[in-house]
Amino acid sequence: MIRFEHVSVSYDGAEHPVVADVDVTVPEGELCLLVGPSGVGKSTLLGTVSGLVPHFTGGTLHGRVTVDGRDTRTHKPRELADVVGTVGQDPLAHFVTDTVEDELAYGMECLGVPPATMRRRVEETLDLLGLATLRDRPIATLSGGQQQRVAIGSVLTTHPKVLVLDEPTSALDPAAAEEVLAVLQRLVHDLGTTVLLAEHRLERVVQYADQVILLPGPGEAPVTGTPAEVMALSPVHPPVVALGRLAGWTPLPLTVRDARRKAAPLRERLAPLIPPPARSAGTAPAAEPAALVSGLGVRHGHVVALHDVELSVRAGETVALMGRNGAGKSTLLRTLVGMHTPARGAVRVGGATPHRTGPRELLRHVGLVPQEPRDLLYADTVAAECEAADRDADAAPGTCRALVSELLPDVSDTTHPRDLSEGQRLALALAVVLTARPPLILLDEPTRGLDYAAKTRLVEILRGLADEGHAIALATHDVELAAELAHRVLIIAEGEIVADGPTAEVVVSSPAFAPQVSKVLAPQPWLTVPQVRDALEAAS
Repeated sequence: MIRFEHVSVSYDGAEHPVVADVDVTVPEGELCLLVGPSGVGKSTLLGTVSGLVPHFTGGTLHGRVTVDGRDTRTHKPRELADVVGTVGQDPLAHFVTDTVEDELAYGMECLGVPPATMRRRVEETLDLLGLATLRDRPIATLSGGQQQRVAIGSVLTTHPKVLVLDEPTSALDPAAAEEVLAVLQRLVHDLGTTVLLAEHRLERVVQYADQVILLPGPGEAPVTGTPAEVMALSPVHPPVVALGRLAGWTPLPLTVRDARRKAAPLRERLAPLIPPPARSAGTAPAAEPAALVSGLGVRHGHVVALHDVELSVRAGETVALMGRNGAGKSTLLRTLVGMHTPARGAVRVGGATPHRTGPRELLRHVGLVPQEPRDLLYADTVAAECEAADRDADAAPGTCRALVSELLPDVSDTTHPRDLSEGQRLALALAVVLTARPPLILLDEPTRGLDYAAKTRLVEILRGLADEGHAIALATHDVELAAELAHRVLIIAEGEIVADGPTAEVVVSSPAFAPQVSKVLAPQPWLTVPQVRDALEAAS
């Protein structure tokens, strides 16, 4: 169905091709997973399937890509639209209409689908993706995860033979991600749809794949094989595979169920050992909490976004906000930087009231890295972005650039921010915010688009900031990140806090938010692979 014949893609001015010598076939009716570190060309390779690369992005395509017999060199994206449906990393760039129902119908209108068929398919897709209650909502009022489901739904309604998805679960809560992946699996198994998807959160998707294509590094030839074969040598792999490598299990497990069947001997070795105590928050002295929220209520028009929220974040403490899409996590973070005016209650950040404080003054108390990092980025080069951040924060020249080098070792000064991958853009936005070293740092879905290595670097940097006394609050669906980083976890549902406690207590007791290691080694209280590794090394 999809044939890559010695495909390479290069851009003017670049020393090396972004993608080199990809020679792979994806058969009809298979789900093929594309994996690799950030910035190795996964999105570029996906773009060659729909014809967006090179017809829209520019650059030079060497070799040939055929989709259902059509050569993408001679067929422009509009001539492939009836065969290929594409969902990119950024749902907002995907939308054409204003409301959910109109967006689901738009693609079918373009293809001339009869009205009766359009109506039936819209209803089916609303039910499939849990969007029925949102059908009349303006897209701009939806949460990031809800927007991602709408973007996927707008492609499903056209019934393409090939689906190309770039990080389709990156903004979804665990339950919504399972629903979307179950829909994709049903399309593959029941309708023979061919699915090619790139994803960093391999713990969610690797067990569904028929074939895995690994891009090991920029311009390196790909490695292909079954999920088990590729995961045995891949530099990016989910925690359950890392645990299998540590324990020496053969074949490596891809699911929690497979791992639990092999885990009895490991549980026996770990039984007399005690997990290291939960990370305690730093003890930096503070006259008052870095953030204090009491009785907070926020409304978006007629929608109650937050209700009676109580929250305190101390210096040196890292708090993870979790909950399903649309629960109110991003609203709470935005309220802490003054983007929403409370309908009731009080919000104090470092002694200031955010919605009554000017941006320049507020920057000294709190910084937010938003879900869409490009909202913070406006300069033409990485160097210009860093210089502007130094000026805004009254920081010494070079402060922001040093942070970028720590997070993104291989990015040059002259790169345009829009040419960075989603994960690289996020790292740049984080560096811009950290330049001012605000006492309270807020992050909204900070691991979207990050591979495991970049996530590890992010964890190290945030731990260092917490140890220095910064307070950190992050909204995330990444249960592995919460397990590794957070002192406390809050679960928000329907705008209310329904759980608040130490990470180990909250996530282990929740089937939806427990990390893979916790599920494999339950009832023992282990959360992460590094925890297990350190305990075994100490015991030996």
